[in-house]
Amino acid sequence: EKTARLLTADPDLKKAYEALHDEFAALDALLTARTKAGLTQAEIAKRMGIKPSSLARIESSLGDRKHSPSLSTLRKYASACGKRLVIKLA
Repeated sequence: EKTARLLTADPDLKKAYEALHDEFAALDALLTARTKAGLTQAEIAKRMGIKPSSLARIESSLGDRKHSPSLSTLRKYASACGKRLVIKLA
């Protein structure tokens, strides 16, 4: 509620949020999959064969667009969570 009011009250903030909406949705999907699988970053990293710091960078990169993960990386992440990657266009 508070976030929704803030977004509608500040047009610049609303525009910035909408520009990053897909990154936030992707990050939410990753974190939700990891949480539902009951796994930590370290456990996902081990299953992916990468360092925990690399996994932290993958998760944080979706919010800032600096280092967007590849589809291959997203597939590995999904697999490590016991899921498969599905991409939809709306």
